[in-house]
Formats: sequence, structure tokens, C-alpha cells
Amino acid sequence: MEIERIKKVIVDQREEIEEFFRREEIIEREINLEKFRKFLKHPNILVITGPRRSGKSTLAVSMFRGEKYGYLNFDDERLVGFSSADFNTAIRSFYDLYGENLDGFIFDEIQNIANWELFATRLRRTKRIVITGSNAKLLSGDLATHLTGRYLESSLYPFSFREFLRFKKFEVKNEYFYSTKKISQISGLLDEYLKNGGFPETLKFGPAIAGKIYDDVIVRDILLRYGIKNKDAFRKMANYLISNFGQEISYAKLGNIFSIKNVHTARNYTEYLSSSFLIFIVEKFSYKLKQQFITSKKVYGIDTGLVNAVAFQFTENSGKIMENAVMVDLKRRADYFGSGGEIYYWRDYSGREVDFVVKKGNKIIQLIQVCQSLANFNTKEREIKSLLKASDELRCEDLLIITRSEESEEKISGKKIIVTPLWKWLLNHF
Repeated sequence: MEIERIKKVIVDQREEIEEFFRREEIIEREINLEKFRKFLKHPNILVITGPRRSGKSTLAVSMFRGEKYGYLNFDDERLVGFSSADFNTAIRSFYDLYGENLDGFIFDEIQNIANWELFATRLRRTKRIVITGSNAKLLSGDLATHLTGRYLESSLYPFSFREFLRFKKFEVKNEYFYSTKKISQISGLLDEYLKNGGFPETLKFGPAIAGKIYDDVIVRDILLRYGIKNKDAFRKMANYLISNFGQEISYAKLGNIFSIKNVHTARNYTEYLSSSFLIFIVEKFSYKLKQQFITSKKVYGIDTGLVNAVAFQFTENSGKIMENAVMVDLKRRADYFGSGGEIYYWRDYSGREVDFVVKKGNKIIQLIQVCQSLANFNTKEREIKSLLKASDELRCEDLLIITRSEESEEKISGKKIIVTPLWKWLLNHF
């Protein structure tokens, strides 16, 4: 690729970045920036993965503000035809434009270019590098092997409820937890968050953007990337999974529904959606590892706004929307703060079920139920009995029920169960 063509793309993209930072108010993210900056004091590679439009590029550039850096986004139609042989030309372009004493480089969506790993490995020897990508499997086995101890990987998700409140310019203070007026305001904002989600562009331009993000991921990150031939079956299956969030699924059942003859194809389609950060796959908990792989799974969406854009189920299924929000925040806590762990669901032979089992190392550290309300006696009895049964079987005493607004402490059979409203749980990191 011609060096002048690459230079034009570099300059245009840089101007767009500078204009964005001048025009927009940047919302501080909760991800551990100080940890990243400390890591990048030396020639290393920081890898930030996450769904499209979640703010990865903004976060990457924020870490180099005030320094001399090179930036290139490969998700640009002008770079069609760029190959691994053009990486050296790109570096020469940066040096011609900005000098050779650059502090580091940012490469957005670099997974679009084949064999990028060897280039990054070579450049890392002298420069700090931040790489972003919208695929959870961005790091190939080769790169991980070459960079042992020399890279740090983290995922960035759409805005948490705490970040959403910052976007809304609503500052949360400790005394607000005791103010009826403030709690009412927070509850109203939570309704908006659950409905519209946390993608920055959705909050700025409206909920229709969530549907556009979904379509972009389906087409650009999956259909084109993996060369799927049966596009219609894949689209229908993707819509089905998003619309049935929080429900049990099996690959065999998916194959039957969408006339996919090979169960491995149904599994691959589901994993493509997961790798592209559209869904999370939650395994049924079992102490037998093999059993986890062969039993049914649950699927949750990356963002409640995206789920609502595809499934149109906010008003009809608000309890499940709450459950989806809890699932995403559990993932966020684990990745951002290291305060969580692996997430499963639990069900016994008699049908008792616990929504989330949080496991850290070899220990179950928390059991969580999510429901709209415990006002109904049968609902309360069902949720508590399931928790108690799982508590005995899994030897876990940290029992939690998250509701829409109720708050209490239940003591049953010598066990303590905390009942907390969703807004309060979302505002606490740990």
C-alpha cells in the first residue's frame, strides 16, 4: 500500500480524535487506569477487548494524552487491502509525520489484519503498544507464547450504572442512600438505564443506535469474519438467543429449531456471538467439569439496551432484564476490580434454581437470586428455598436476593439472607 495513502488515513484519523476530545465530555471509566499506566511505563502491550462502540478507543487514547503517540484504526474502508507487509510502511509513515521519538502506538481493531501478531511482537521490543479489538479471542496462541509476561489483557464493557449516572451528571453521595427523594430519583434513572443500556452512543443519540450496533457486529465481526454461508439461519439463531436471554438453551435444540444439521455448527455460531461480545454464555454449575460442557447453558446479552432493541421485552419481562443487568455487572466486577470470579447458574434434580453462583478458585463465594419482588408469598418461598438448598449443597453462606426496591435481612434455618434493591447493589463495587 502506498505510503502517501497511509499517511492521509493517519492524519485524518488523528484529527478526528482531537476533535472528539475537544467536543465531547469524557466520562471517567471505572476500569483500573493506574494499573494500565504503570504497566505501560515499560515496552509492553496492553490489549483492550470489548464490544464495538463501548469506548475502547477513547480509553486507549486517554492513556497517551499529553504524550507523543501514533494512532491507526484498521476499521477504516480506506485501509482495505492493507496486509501484514504494509506494517513497516505504516511505521515509516508515523516517523515521517511525527518523528521517531514517539512514546507509543495505538492500534484499533488490529485483528482485521492477518498475521499482525508478529509485527506487534517485534515493535513491542522498543515501544509501548495499546491494541484494541472487538473479539474476545484477539490474542492468538502464537502471540501469547511470544509475549509471556509482556502483555496485559482486559475487557471494557458498556457503561455501568455508576458510569451512566456520571453521564447524567448525577453525583451519588453516601447520604443519598437514606433520602427518600434521592432514592426516587436514582430509581427513575435506573429504569432509564435498564431500558436504554450503557452504550455511550445510545445514550447520546437514542435507543435506535443499539440496533445499529447489533447489526454491525453481526455483519462485520461475524458473518464476514467467519465466512458464514447460511446467513439467514445464523441471523435467526442470533435473534433467538438475544430474545431468550436468561433461558436455558442447548446446541441440539438450537440445531433442531433452525434446521442446522450439525450440532457443532450450532455451538460454533453461539461461540461466535460470545467471542464478539454480543452474548455471555453461562454454564450450569457442576463439580464434574465434563458435566458443565454437556448440560444446558444460559445466555445473556452484553447490554440491556441492546437486548431491548432486539427482543422488545422491557415492559413484559422486567425481572429478566434485571437479571441480565446483574449478570453483566458481575462480569464487569470480575474484570475491572478482580472482586468476582467465574459465574454459573445452579439447578438441582427437583427444579430448584439459583440464578448466579460465583466461584473464585475452588470456593463458591456467593449465591445470588434476582427477582422483581418478594411481595408474593409463593415467589418468596421459592427463591429462599432454592437458596437454602444450594447453600447446603455448595457450602456457601453468602446468600443474596436482589429485588427492584425491597430491602431486608432474613434469618432462616440458621442462615442469613440479605435482600437488597438493584440500584443499591449496582452502586456498590464489591
